Amino acid sequence: MGFASYAVISTDKGWGILHDGDVEGDYATKEAAFESAVAAASLAIREGHEVHVSVPSREAGNRVGAANP
Repeated sequence: MGFASYAVISTDKGWGILHDGDVEGDYATKEAAFESAVAAASLAIREGHEVHVSVPSREAGNRVGAANP
């Protein structure tokens, strides 16, 4: 089977999910993006794929509106 990776990332509008090289979704909160990523990951697991889900910490500097050095 395949491999599915879902990474919650900060975007100009809020939060999105990086999957297969594309940013999907437009979420107001990191938690909402995470919940959507986990739902998609659950389907991938049922199909037999290896799955990775990643979410940045607050300290990683990936907050919406955070100043970028």
